[in-house]
Amino acid sequence: MRTMKTRTATALGALALTASGFGAIATSPSADAAARNGSCESGEFCYNFNSDLGGSWSDFTKSVGDYGTSQPGCYEFRTKNKPGAGKCIKNNAGGYWNRSGKTVTVFYNSNFGGTRKAELKPGTKGKLPTAVYNENASHRIGAATNPPPSGDKVPMSQALYAGGGGRITAGFDGYQNTSGRHEGIDIVKGYGSRVNSLTNGVVLKAGGDRINTLAIYLPKVDKTVIYLHSKPTVKAGQNVSRGQQIATEANVGAPTHTHVEMRPGKQTNASKSVDDPVLDNPDPTTFWNNQGYVEK
Repeated sequence: MRTMKTRTATALGALALTASGFGAIATSPSADAAARNGSCESGEFCYNFNSDLGGSWSDFTKSVGDYGTSQPGCYEFRTKNKPGAGKCIKNNAGGYWNRSGKTVTVFYNSNFGGTRKAELKPGTKGKLPTAVYNENASHRIGAATNPPPSGDKVPMSQALYAGGGGRITAGFDGYQNTSGRHEGIDIVKGYGSRVNSLTNGVVLKAGGDRINTLAIYLPKVDKTVIYLHSKPTVKAGQNVSRGQQIATEANVGAPTHTHVEMRPGKQTNASKSVDDPVLDNPDPTTFWNNQGYVEK
């Protein structure tokens, strides 16, 4: 029972998850506040701080890809004068009650990522399954799908990094002061930042050239996502999941940033951008939207 679990253990669980995929939220705490009153009502999915449901509640009517990790701004337990009241819910939920009328999938990683998750049937309640007990980083209301439904799209610049905090410095075909046509999207957070895979796929190439090309192939859609300038933490032939760490941000062959590029077919190299007047790749907007992202 959650009430028997020490806060030290919970804190360690939270620290262990700091490196899990973390991106942008599907809805902000302030935007969702009208529906979130700390009472688990019909039509809502709710977390409880305690596994015996005796703690504070956090209630939702929508899917959320990132709960935040600190106040102000995180999604918190809202029932006053109950254990856990005011604490951020990420990696802190012991129990649940699914009153949404739909299956709810709770994910170990933010942005609905990773293979570790639990599906909670409508009407069920109690202690969260072991896979996500005190390890809850995002949830989706409705049938589990990959990518998430359109209303839950998250910014690429946030999903790419553990802890969010990225920003786009050059969009597709968006060079301002560089000659050529930009074949991808440049995103930066900082040297050494953990870089997460934006998709499921298989690694075709993991570094070894002057720009450390990391190529991940998506066989279901016959597309390859290329990441450049980072230090890969995966190897060729390895299967990776959305939200899994694949690299750390670096400055291999360019100032610190991560170049992300979608290419049709099975590819092991990026298209040339600098000083090349012709675009080889199609506009990736539809692809990224279908993967559950917005290009911002």
